[in-house]
Amino acid sequence: MTGFVLGSASPARLQVLRSAGLDPVVRVSHVDEDAVAAALPAGTAPEGVVCALARAKAEAVAAALIAEAADVVADCVVVGCDSMLLVDGELQGKPLTPEAARKRWAVMAGRSADLLTGHCVLRVRESRIVAEAADCTGTTVHFTAPDAAELDAYIATGEPLQVAGAFTLDGRGGWFVDRIDGDPSSVIGIGLPLVRRLLADVGVAVTQLWVGGAQLGADAAG
Repeated sequence: MTGFVLGSASPARLQVLRSAGLDPVVRVSHVDEDAVAAALPAGTAPEGVVCALARAKAEAVAAALIAEAADVVADCVVVGCDSMLLVDGELQGKPLTPEAARKRWAVMAGRSADLLTGHCVLRVRESRIVAEAADCTGTTVHFTAPDAAELDAYIATGEPLQVAGAFTLDGRGGWFVDRIDGDPSSVIGIGLPLVRRLLADVGVAVTQLWVGGAQLGADAAG
């Protein structure tokens, strides 16, 4: 059976995939995102930046697996992702500090911004990358304006410090999102419709990867 390797430490991405019937192997890429972005040609479009980061992560994970885990790379797909929020033409990643998160929210509150998620799928057979597909999804997020006490409480949880754009849709940050226009799974970090298409582009049907196959649907119906 073809294996599915998620090149990300994100628990939210892992939960999306598990809820959708997969049981991914998780490997973290440890890619220096700032260095990858800095090496891109000047004027690279935001969509190109997130796709390049996703590709770098997938390639790093595939290379490590080829060197260390021959059983996995006998037949698998490796998926890398990268999400950033586009606000006023500027890409924003993880704020990392409470001060940075507060500045981000001062700009975002009561406004809309585009959450871009780059995806790269590598098809690996017999320890060789034999196919690649990459693309980006964009979803518009409409934010409410949390009051000062709400924002203090949210930042104090630490949640917005380690996520792109200083918010989550599926966590506490969801209280401050009025609505979205686009794919909710891509806002969480991995867009299921796009990944399905990219898998098909490298010759893998997503249904091949489902754990339990048709039984999942039968269990849910019961």
